[in-house]
Amino acid sequence: MPPNPVLRKLGFSDADRLVIIHTDDIGMCQASVQAFADLYDFGLISSGAVMVPCPWFYEAARFARQHPQADLGVHLTLTCEWQTYRWPPLSTRDPASGLIDEEGCFYRSTAQARQYGRPEAVQAEIEAQVERAVRAGLAPTHADTHMGVLAAEAFLPGYVRLAVARRLPAMLFRWNEGAERAAHLPPEAAQRAAFFMNLLEELGLPLMDNLVGMPLDQPDHQLELAKHLFSNLPPGITHFILHPSIDTPELRAITPDWPSRVANYYTFLSEELRDHIRSIGVQVIGYRALQNLMPDPASTLAALDAILANP
Repeated sequence: MPPNPVLRKLGFSDADRLVIIHTDDIGMCQASVQAFADLYDFGLISSGAVMVPCPWFYEAARFARQHPQADLGVHLTLTCEWQTYRWPPLSTRDPASGLIDEEGCFYRSTAQARQYGRPEAVQAEIEAQVERAVRAGLAPTHADTHMGVLAAEAFLPGYVRLAVARRLPAMLFRWNEGAERAAHLPPEAAQRAAFFMNLLEELGLPLMDNLVGMPLDQPDHQLELAKHLFSNLPPGITHFILHPSIDTPELRAITPDWPSRVANYYTFLSEELRDHIRSIGVQVIGYRALQNLMPDPASTLAALDAILANP
């Protein structure tokens, strides 16, 4: 596959390794907001995304208003995975939308959200989440998808249209061999996915090459693991995910993976990790760099709609 054209647009070479060190789940609980604030002050992370339907969103929004230079996007949320800590959609309480379970909250799994969600209801919900974020004082730098729900074939065009219309780079990946293996799609669906992602790149949307993340089931030795992961990043642009939280009774009550989230937090407060990333020549960027490359919304949407109407 040819090198990512975004590298040259940003002034790098085809062989350079760029990484967005991205904090997920901000606003899911209080512990996630405080963790992001601390990590932002430390300066190793380069981006983060806020979960708008969640109980601590407004605290995250307050941080965004006080730090307008922070690289913060919207973590578009269509699931609520915890057993007793739940949240509903913003846009509807109608079971016919396919967005809510018998408790009146989002479904817990990606599979359920994809199986039951009506595309028009999904679109209304993600639009509502971005609107609430903007009204609360965020100036989003990007959009991404919690638990990967929007990567479904039925939802992806709407996700892209939202991103293009608002000049928000989306967490989208070039269709390389790694993406194809990870998608586990049947041949016809894989061909359609490859066509769509290649189309987006031809239209000028900045896409990423690789997805790497800190594990949520391995709390021990995370500093060594992080150093290994950064050392082995391939050329191109990598979206590197972590889920940091401070240690609180609330976090422990919400999720059994709290030790790994706390370990993420301490790992990315490490001067040793910062020095390591500098020493191996990996370039850290944020989503704002990609936002500056977003194409004109009107002409891009027109071209996208015309091609998708006549595949």
